[in-house]
Amino acid sequence: MSEGTREKLLDGALRTVVEQGIGKTSARTIAAAAGVNQALVFYHFGSVDELLAAACRFGAEQRVARYRERFASVRTLAELLELGRELHAQERAGGHVAVLAQLLAGAQTHPRLAPATAAGLALWIEEIERVLARVLEGSPVAEFTDAGGLARALASAFVGLELYEGVDPRGAAGALDALEQLAGLAEVLEDLGPVAQRAVRARLRRGAAKRGER
Repeated sequence: MSEGTREKLLDGALRTVVEQGIGKTSARTIAAAAGVNQALVFYHFGSVDELLAAACRFGAEQRVARYRERFASVRTLAELLELGRELHAQERAGGHVAVLAQLLAGAQTHPRLAPATAAGLALWIEEIERVLARVLEGSPVAEFTDAGGLARALASAFVGLELYEGVDPRGAAGALDALEQLAGLAEVLEDLGPVAQRAVRARLRRGAAKRGER
């Protein structure tokens, strides 16, 4: 019964954030959404902020688990971006983008939300990093690419695109198209012969050396 109540509160917290915004999220509104007494918020979590932090982690774990097999099946950058488009559409339609936006905004004024929000994003970043390390292996650009940094950049880009689409859908679609063009360029590099790949690597090394001298 206790575990069931906790899940109701976690689900209720996420639903309240989507429907009412973080500014109107309280023990009373969460308890109403969960169908339980508001005293149980404090009994199980200690405070509304702690409940929101737990709900952020809970929601991210559920969402990432849903797509884990899909991430594991990705073999190219183009496939990763195709999955990204699917995620973008489904997560927005399900209201999960709204939750993330509210939690990111709330973390600016509620410091206890920041670590949990970051941890939720980290679950996505870890999956993307594993895919990038796998698909870039053997590529001419692999030794010059920080998979972890690139995973963070992609995750941040998709968060921004998901929010941006709310005000400029065509602009967001154009940004996604541009990312796919970059993926196409990477695949062209992979298809080069051994001599051409060595030339690309040499050029990239020279560029990296010049940047290191600055």
